[in-house]
Amino acid sequence: MQMLKMTNITKSFSGVTVLDNVSFSVGQGEVTALLGENGAGKSTLMNILAGVYTRDSGKVEFDGRPLENTTVKLAENVGIAFVHQELNLFNDLKVYENIFLRKEILTKAGTLNKKAMIAKTRELFDSLGVDIDPNTMVSQLETSKKQLLEIAKALFANAKLLILDEPTTSLNQGEIDHLFGIIRRLKEQGKSFIFISHKMNEIFAIADRYTVLRNGNFIKEGNIADTTMEEVTRLMVGNSYSNSQVYRTRELGEPILELDHLCGEGFHNINLSVRRGEIVGMTGLKGAGVSEMMRAVFGAAPIISGTLTVDGKVIRNNRIHKAMVNKIAMVAANRKENSIIPDFSLLENNYISEHTLSAKRPLIHKKKEVQRFNHMREVLSIKANSYADTITSLSGGNQQKVILARWLSTEADIILMDNPTQGIDVGAKAEIYKLILQLAESGKTILINTLEIPEIQKIADRCVVFYHGSIQAILEREGITEEQVMLYATNVLHS
Repeated sequence: MQMLKMTNITKSFSGVTVLDNVSFSVGQGEVTALLGENGAGKSTLMNILAGVYTRDSGKVEFDGRPLENTTVKLAENVGIAFVHQELNLFNDLKVYENIFLRKEILTKAGTLNKKAMIAKTRELFDSLGVDIDPNTMVSQLETSKKQLLEIAKALFANAKLLILDEPTTSLNQGEIDHLFGIIRRLKEQGKSFIFISHKMNEIFAIADRYTVLRNGNFIKEGNIADTTMEEVTRLMVGNSYSNSQVYRTRELGEPILELDHLCGEGFHNINLSVRRGEIVGMTGLKGAGVSEMMRAVFGAAPIISGTLTVDGKVIRNNRIHKAMVNKIAMVAANRKENSIIPDFSLLENNYISEHTLSAKRPLIHKKKEVQRFNHMREVLSIKANSYADTITSLSGGNQQKVILARWLSTEADIILMDNPTQGIDVGAKAEIYKLILQLAESGKTILINTLEIPEIQKIADRCVVFYHGSIQAILEREGITEEQVMLYATNVLHS
C-alpha cells in the first residue's frame, strides 16, 4: 500500500521552474531515499508536501486521500512530520516542554500538569531507547540528542510519515546505528520515512527504495537492492561525475602555525606544527576534541595554557578579532547557529567578515562587494538567483558555500574548516575538494575536521587523529587508511 503519492508536481519561483512534473511515492512501512545534488529540488518538493509551499500544479495523495490546499498545520494533523537538518527546537525550554508545546496537559484547575507531561515524555523515550532526562534544558543537550528529541517529538504527534533531512550529520557511528535501529522498529509498526542524505553507505544501509532528482526533474526510481552506489551517484550528478582522486603533491613552505602543549576546554597537551600550504586532516570520534581545539585557535574559546604561534608571532589573549587580524579564518560547524545571519542578504552574509577587518573604512562600496560576491559565486558554483536574496532561500549546501566565500574574502592565510561538507552533495563536495587543493597551491594552510576518512584521503598531506582530547597519532599521507585511523581513534593503537 502506498502511504504517499505525489504526481506531476510543478513549482516555479519568479518565473524560474524549480520542479518540472516531478512524481514521487513512498510505501507504508518503507524507507525511501530522496536523492539529488543541492538545488535538485528535494527541499522544494518536501516543503510542498509539508505545506510550506503551494504547488503550481500536480496531485498529492496521502494515506489514500487527496491533499488539497495543504498548510503546515494540515500536514501535521494528517500525520506528516518534517525533521529538518537544522533542528527546530526551543533551546530555552526543557525537553518535555518541547514535546508538549501546543499539546499541554492541564490539571482540573486549568494549570499545567508538569508531572503527567514528564511521565509521558519518559514513556516515549523508553519506548525508543532514548536516554534523555525530560527536565533537561534543550540548550544543554548534545546535537545528537537534539536530533533524537526532534524525532521523538514527531512521533508523539502521531506522525505516519517522517521526512528526515540529513539526520546523521552530527552523529557518531554508534548514534547512527541507534537511530537506524529506531527507524527499523518503527517501520515494523507501519511508519514510513523519506530519508534525505548524501552519504551513500547510509542510504544503502537503511533505505528500501530510492528516487533521484536532478535540476528539478525526476530522473529515476527503483529498489536499492537493484542498484549500486556508483550508479546512483552518476544519476544524481549526470555526466560531470568523477570519482578520481583530487590530491596533488606540491612544495610546502615554512611552519606557519605552531601549537606547543596547547590546552583548553575539551583538549590538552596539543603539539603540532603546520607548514604554509599544507592541508592537515583532523579526525577522531565525535567529541574527541578537534572542534574545541579549532575554536581556541580561532579565539572563540579560551586557551588555558600552552603557546599558540602564528607566522613566528606568539599570540597571547587570543580573541576572534585578533585571530582574524593574524589572518586566521574559521568555517564553523552547525552553520545555522554559528554562521548564517538569516535576515541578511547573500551579499551581506558574504562581506560581513571582511568589513569587520576594514572597519576603519565605514562605508561599504556596494559595486565592489557585488563584484566580489559574483566572483565567489562563480568559483564555488553557488546556486542563487541574486545577491539580494536572503541566505535562507538557499539549500543547505549553498548556504555553506556562501560561508566559505565569506572567509575567503578576508584573504586569510590559515583556514580552519570544521565539518565543511556538512549537508553538501557529492558533486559540490568534489568542487570543495578541488578548491581546497587550489587554495593550498596558492599558499593557504588548511586544517579540516571531518569524521569522513575518504575526505581526508582525497585532500590531506597528513592526518591528525584525536582521542579523548589529545593527539593519538599523526599519519603521513601514505599511512591514511580507514582501518588505521579507526584503530587510533578508538585507542586500540596509540603512538
